[in-house]
Amino acid sequence: MTTAAFADRIRRAGLVAADHGADVLLITPGTDLRYLLGMTGESHERLTCLVLPAHGHLAPPALVVPRLEAPGLAGLGLDELGVEIVTWTDAEDPYLLVSDLAGGPTRMAVADEMPARHVFGLREVFPEVGQVLAGPVLRELRMRKDAVEVAELRAAGAAIDRVHARMGEFLQVGRTEAEVGELITAAILAEGHTEAAFVVVGSGPHGASPHHDVSGRTIERGDVVVVDIGGPLPSGYNSDSTRTYAVGAEPSADIREAYAVLQAAQEASVAAVRPGVTAESVDAAAREPITAAGLGQRFVHRTGHGIGLDVHEEPYIVGGNTLTLEPGMAFSVEPGVYLDGEWGARIEDIVVVTEDGCERLNTRPRDLVVLSG
Repeated sequence: MTTAAFADRIRRAGLVAADHGADVLLITPGTDLRYLLGMTGESHERLTCLVLPAHGHLAPPALVVPRLEAPGLAGLGLDELGVEIVTWTDAEDPYLLVSDLAGGPTRMAVADEMPARHVFGLREVFPEVGQVLAGPVLRELRMRKDAVEVAELRAAGAAIDRVHARMGEFLQVGRTEAEVGELITAAILAEGHTEAAFVVVGSGPHGASPHHDVSGRTIERGDVVVVDIGGPLPSGYNSDSTRTYAVGAEPSADIREAYAVLQAAQEASVAAVRPGVTAESVDAAAREPITAAGLGQRFVHRTGHGIGLDVHEEPYIVGGNTLTLEPGMAFSVEPGVYLDGEWGARIEDIVVVTEDGCERLNTRPRDLVVLSG
């Protein structure tokens, strides 16, 4: 990401903040700060905070940071971005520094993931100032991916597809879910991810739990196994893809029939994605075939979530979300059916809205693949 791109993000964040009636954005470490400055890391007990005045306020943006951490900022090009670095020591009150830099706001927007200790510290120095979440401001920028971001998501999708292509090596009768998970994790790292953010191997009845992790359960012949995997590339942009496999034997006719419904629902939902439609209409397109087949109560979650620097971010593809889709929005399409105590299945692709439809970033087969096991 170029300095000019980060500068444009800072500029647009100030404009959107003003539109939302906020005088200043206060952004602590996390993906919002990475989006704005390219700065990685997490919040700690020592305050690091970007103070970004809304458009129309004369003060320049400033980054309040502990002096001991300032040397780590050398590669960010903050001078070129016009961001002043303001350091503090353990003997000083960083919240008073923020107060001095914020310029008497009446309404400030704080990062959604700001630790409570910092929220309360700011309240002490801004007792009369209203606090709102900065999420509605940042999501206006982050929901619409530019070409560089889409390219990173495309690369992430291709990398995780290559891991799914090796599932025949990993899913073997007699191995535990945890053993399979270790093999998948190694493959995710080998494909250029910085970590395996999540590895779900839900075999047999565990597949009916959408957020199952891994366990000591041994994979048995004939198991249906849900594999949901993903993680970030060095750029921070994430992969996320789910496929369902049968191990060692053909699944029953009932399972095949239900899976065919799920596959049709996922296809219908992807086909519904284009500019001008609502998020809830894409959810409905996935839900209708499943409900018509009498499996509506087995589809227990939203159809999708946005993805980018966070695995889960706006937009959410769920009933009641009337957000109109626009080019550049990226999200999962992942309907599932779950029969408690028996088996489950999910198909998940990441898609990006284009000018006239969408691009699928995952291209692995969506059939119920039978592995030799």
